[in-house]
Formats: sequence, structure tokens, C-alpha cells
Amino acid sequence: MAGEIVFTAQGKAELQAFERRPLGTTEVCGPTCVTLISPGTELAWLNGGNYPLRPGYAAVFEADEIGDAVSGIVKGDLLLCMGPHRSVQQFDQRYVLKLPKGLPVEKGVIARLAAVSVTTLMTTTARPHDMVLVCGAGPVGYLAAHLFQNAGYRVTLVEPNEQRQTSARQSGIANVLPSVPVGHTQYDGQVALVLDCSGHEQAVIDGCKIVRKRGEVVLVGVPWKAHTTSLAHELMHAVFFKFAVLRSGWEWEVPITARGFVWEELYEGYNNAAHSTLSGLQLALDWIAAGKIPLDGLIAKVAADKPQSAYDALMKGEIGKPFVVLDWAKV
Repeated sequence: MAGEIVFTAQGKAELQAFERRPLGTTEVCGPTCVTLISPGTELAWLNGGNYPLRPGYAAVFEADEIGDAVSGIVKGDLLLCMGPHRSVQQFDQRYVLKLPKGLPVEKGVIARLAAVSVTTLMTTTARPHDMVLVCGAGPVGYLAAHLFQNAGYRVTLVEPNEQRQTSARQSGIANVLPSVPVGHTQYDGQVALVLDCSGHEQAVIDGCKIVRKRGEVVLVGVPWKAHTTSLAHELMHAVFFKFAVLRSGWEWEVPITARGFVWEELYEGYNNAAHSTLSGLQLALDWIAAGKIPLDGLIAKVAADKPQSAYDALMKGEIGKPFVVLDWAKV
């Protein structure tokens, strides 16, 4: 029987059995190679959720069973999906992407986390060569900095942690600062977009103070808790007098797939979307495969058969790498 990770109580992660559903005609199913832990979200759930919880939203699996109506996928293909931490994945063919040949699965799965910020890349009013400030060099911020740099923006990464600063510089992000440069003439009123990936309210307040008129401050990082005693008035003052646009970094702002208008399918719905979650995933996957988002030496691979040990180590800060991938080979 297949296994999946379940958060059963505060601080408790278990591997439990689950039963698969019958395979649909448009579905693909197969054994999981790896899943990716999203540390901020999953540790927050582990320590304060409505249990039981089944975490995980990034997986690579090998196609083994293929529905009769599936096309373009053959047995043995490696597929990226938004699947949970479980030993078997089963998805409709519309929601999987083939891994580029030769791309290691532990790198390919990270495209899912990169896609969180691709939505902002798709929706921002900032344009290539504009100045972009990314706050926080955790997994999401690191990926966001490279995404925007690849897209032609002038990126500055803000991160107080010296180890993360060094890692970012070594990866090719030249401009790395310990704090938001409020009042600095090179930045003040020049920044088109502040992408907050830290969830820290001071970064957001400072971001609103530094953007140009109608510059955007986008909240990508989850504000899990208060870090300061700052009042809402300070934020309101910055937004009002700096003419800033403060908005959510909601990754589902774009549709999951693009569907063009077809008269014969009028009542089935359409969105005529130029961009989608899946197209963002494909972009991230392609850039990772091309080596445009450096990941060598940044991935920790942990056995999935002992989830409690993995999450305990993550909670204690014992895993010294930003990306933690669960290996399902032994499950």
C-alpha cells in the first residue's frame, strides 16, 4: 500500500498508508521520485494547524500507469506535478510537465517553488531594466532574485544573514545588501518593484518608502507573525505620501491553465489568458534546466521514510541548505 506524510498533531509528522483511487482516462500515475519541502509553510502547519494535515505541493514522479485518453506521455517519463508528500502521484495530464532530459529530479522539483514568484513576474507593471528589490534570501527569495535577473531587471537582494548574503553573491546576484537602503540616493524613488519574500513587516514598510511613484510592493512571503511593534500608521503614511501600490503576491492570480475562446465550447468556460500557473512552471523548469538558476550545493536530500527526523532537523536549523528534498526511493 502507498504511503504519505501526515501531520497528526503539533510537531508530529508520520508516514501513513493511503489508498489510491481508480485511474481516470486522462490521468497519469506512478511512483514518486522526490518531493520538495516548503519550509515556511510546512513548519507553520506542523506547529499550528487543523490536524490531520497532508502537506506538500511539489513532486516529480515516473509515469507508470497511463489513462486511455492520455497523449504525449509514455511510460518512464519523469513528470513534475503539484503533488503532496506521498509515495505515488496521480494527476490529470493537463497538470503535469515533462522534465527536460538530463535534469536531475531534485533540481526539477524546485521549479514549483520558483513558480510562486513567477506570478509576480507575469503581473507586475515593472519592465525589464527597471530596478527590483527582493527582500529575503530564503528559498523563495533566492529563486525570485534569479528569475527577475534572468528577465532583464536590475536586481538588488536584501538579506541580513551573512551566510545567505555570501551564497547569493556566489550564485551571481551582484547587489546584495543587509537592509533596505531607505534614503540612499541610488535607490530612493528609483525602485519599480519591491518583492517581499521575508514576511517581515519592516521590509514592507521600508519597501513602501523607497519605491518610485506608483511603484509596487508585492507581498510574496507569508507574514506568519509580528516581528516589530510598528503601527499601521507608518505603513499608511509611506503608501500615501510615496504613492506606492501595495498588493498581494497571490500566486493564483493567474489561471492554472490557459483556455482560449472556442464558440462550440462557450459554456465550458474560457479565460484567454496569456499566462498561467503551468506556463510559469514551464518557464522555471526551462531556466533551471539551462543552468540559469544555480542550485549546485544548495539542495539537501533526505529520506522520506523517516519524516519526523526530517522535520525535527529542519525545525532545529540542522539542515544547512536552503532546499530540502524528500527522497521516496525507500518507501
